[in-house]
Amino acid sequence: MSRYVAIVDYDAGNIRSVQKAVEFIGEKAVITRDKNEILKADHVILPGVGAFGDCMDKLNKYGLVDVLKEVAAGDVPFLGICLGLQLLYEDSEETPGVKGLGILKGHVLRIPGGEGIKVPHMGWNALELNGGRLFNGLPENPYVYFVHSYYLKADDRDDVKAKTFYSVSIDASVEKGNVFACQFHPEKSAELGLQILRNFTNV
Repeated sequence: MSRYVAIVDYDAGNIRSVQKAVEFIGEKAVITRDKNEILKADHVILPGVGAFGDCMDKLNKYGLVDVLKEVAAGDVPFLGICLGLQLLYEDSEETPGVKGLGILKGHVLRIPGGEGIKVPHMGWNALELNGGRLFNGLPENPYVYFVHSYYLKADDRDDVKAKTFYSVSIDASVEKGNVFACQFHPEKSAELGLQILRNFTNV
């Protein structure tokens, strides 16, 4: 029996590709900003490509901030992807003075440039895993696809379930209770990415 996955619609980029990936693994994926639809879902995904400040404005405009905090405070598995991971935290250097959702503690910083380092970081990187239910059945150092200019530094190091290195050590995936998040794009990470999504919908 397929599960009902609510994909939060707040005008961010890359939402359709997440929907297609979730449907590909056999689940029912609905793009919505309706509070009742989100709260009745079996799983909730906050995807996103865009600017931190603009997207927080949209979450506030559509009345989604309190809804997402309610989801995070409950038992329903909740996954942030890329910007969706960053929005779960307190703030970002991309938009000083704008508060994130603050569901998890930590800060989003700009990737330092340097010789041979292109920002944004775009491409495949290996993960260094530290447990985590999203990575059940995956090889020790799976390669996944990143597109980002900012990276997470989580306050609670026990939350960090995967790291990668690109100019700096990057917290690439976190897990705390029913809240999961990935800086990389599982929906663009071939079969390993689909397995990560399967693991999430099996929580």
